[in-house]
Amino acid sequence: MLGRLAKWLRIFGYDTLYIQNIRDAEIIRRSIIERRILLTRDTLMIKRKGLKNFLFISHDHTIDQLKQVVYELRLSQPDNPFSRCVVCNTAITTYSKEYACRTVPEYVCNTQDVFGYCQECKKIYWKGTHYAKMLKTIEGLFIR
Repeated sequence: MLGRLAKWLRIFGYDTLYIQNIRDAEIIRRSIIERRILLTRDTLMIKRKGLKNFLFISHDHTIDQLKQVVYELRLSQPDNPFSRCVVCNTAITTYSKEYACRTVPEYVCNTQDVFGYCQECKKIYWKGTHYAKMLKTIEGLFIR
């Protein structure tokens, strides 16, 4: 229910666990064991015994959810945005242009020099046309 929020938190560079089709008890167990803040919109879950470190997300729209998380958790502007895979949360490593150009579209190879790589899901990243818009969104969330 908070997949887009999780994706944006990963864009910020935060270690963000998001698993679909997982039981509430397992979510709570993992949040306790891994010392994670549980973000949820599930009113029944927050009433469960043992759940202490959580934030109930009250908004429907992703940007409003991000504003709430930034405000309520007192997050500062991320030091290392775009450092995690938005799909699987793995840290992105640098990737040589030579290897990237074997896979990415020719236009991307001709216009980009810096690439990142997720070793878990094999996704290749670069600063495409959406990069500037995403940076603007991040900066807008942290201006006070």
